[in-house]
Amino acid sequence: MSEQPGAADEIMDGVYRALCRHGYAGLTMQDIADECSKSKSLLHYHYDTKEDLLVAFLSRVISDFERRVTRGADAPPVERLVAFVGWFVFEPAETERESFHIGLLEMRSQGPFNDRIREQLLRSDRLLRETAADVLSAGIDAGVFREVDVDETAALLVATLDGARTRQITLGTGLGGEDSEASEADIAYTRTVAEATLRRIVEPLLAEGVALPSLDETLEKLTARTGENPAGGSPGAARDSEPGNGTGT
Repeated sequence: MSEQPGAADEIMDGVYRALCRHGYAGLTMQDIADECSKSKSLLHYHYDTKEDLLVAFLSRVISDFERRVTRGADAPPVERLVAFVGWFVFEPAETERESFHIGLLEMRSQGPFNDRIREQLLRSDRLLRETAADVLSAGIDAGVFREVDVDETAALLVATLDGARTRQITLGTGLGGEDSEASEADIAYTRTVAEATLRRIVEPLLAEGVALPSLDETLEKLTARTGENPAGGSPGAARDSEPGNGTGT
């Protein structure tokens, strides 16, 4: 792929917006071209097929996360872990993120049948678990977390948070789904699970005298979370985000 960085950002921004608008199943190269103001022939000049472009997009999302993890590695482990949990939270009003996650969920369903997509999904899953495990290890070394099996605990965290995200985009925000009471539906399922994760999984890990940062304050500080545009959006949304904020395909 030989396009200039600005053109690459525009194309990836177009993929993001097209996924939000059309989903994965009905997505065409023309849809992507329309969203990034490029010609379909130009897209095919750089990417032979739609699959080539979508695999490149997934790789971009994951690589962006790798850079965020590296930049945030010096932050206090407790703050990093709460940020990691908070990164999976999205509210009912965040319709663009929801639409994007729906598109990604469609792509994830291709994992058993498409080796190239499966490779990227495995890379994403591995990176999430390794990030959580690294944060836990750093916390144990710093004396703020008690000794635990870091790989097992990381796998539990990722499965819990990723499962909550999938459940919210498929069944609705509240604990009872779309038909739940309005007051309940106002509380995102991912938020409910994030709070329970901190209370039931993270707090028992803390060494004596160590306290968790507020989830509310942590969410306010996060400049990018799962499902936000990795190539555009608000200035620096993909490149200046908080440490340890995971990716999440």
